[in-house]
Amino acid sequence: MIVCLCEGVSDRRVAETIEAGASTVRDVGRNCGAGTHCGSCHCDLKAMLRKARSEQAPRASASGQLVRR
Repeated sequence: MIVCLCEGVSDRRVAETIEAGASTVRDVGRNCGAGTHCGSCHCDLKAMLRKARSEQAPRASASGQLVRR
């Protein structure tokens, strides 16, 4: 699915950019161009960044040890 219409950037490309270390909308824009023009995709980009952070956040197991998902 295309996330950024202005640059024709797909959700897969944005996900790859985030996996490669982008942590802000500006980082995403620098890497793949998404979000660098009209800004209408910023909400979607922020949601993708939040989701990636929540999936990467360490969680405590029942024994109290930190576990990565």
